[in-house]
Amino acid sequence: MPVVSSTKDSEALTMTFVSEHAAPPERVWQLWADPRLLERWWGPPEWPATFPQHDLEVGGMSRYYMTGPEGEQMWGAWTITAIDEPRYLAFDDGFADEHGTVSPEMGVTRAVVSIDPTDDGARMTIESTFESVEQLEQMVAMGMQEGMTQALEQIDELLV
Repeated sequence: MPVVSSTKDSEALTMTFVSEHAAPPERVWQLWADPRLLERWWGPPEWPATFPQHDLEVGGMSRYYMTGPEGEQMWGAWTITAIDEPRYLAFDDGFADEHGTVSPEMGVTRAVVSIDPTDDGARMTIESTFESVEQLEQMVAMGMQEGMTQALEQIDELLV
């Protein structure tokens, strides 16, 4: 099982996921860099993602939507804030419309991805920082913790 831990910290306003993979950091990085690979794991199995835009450069934007079981679409947008390939990625993530305009009602989550080498491959840590306890709790209520865990569980089959 690749997911080592999933931790919510209301005091620090964070949710952190740690997963380990039997692949080097460069290969794990490709799961973020290649939008077709990203689509195969970003989101739980019942809410697969589609990335019509993925500009992985500082200042770049990625637009995506997740399609639910009834065909409904939930759009999101990332603004890339930092990159140190293949070890580090930071982006602001928010609910958006199909043009990438972020909804101010839901706020923005800052995501930081670290990919570190291990003896057996790589350890990936994804830390999301929220604007408020209310935003964190809203995301927990929407199933973010379970959904991200399910999403991460799909990665190892892509690394073979």
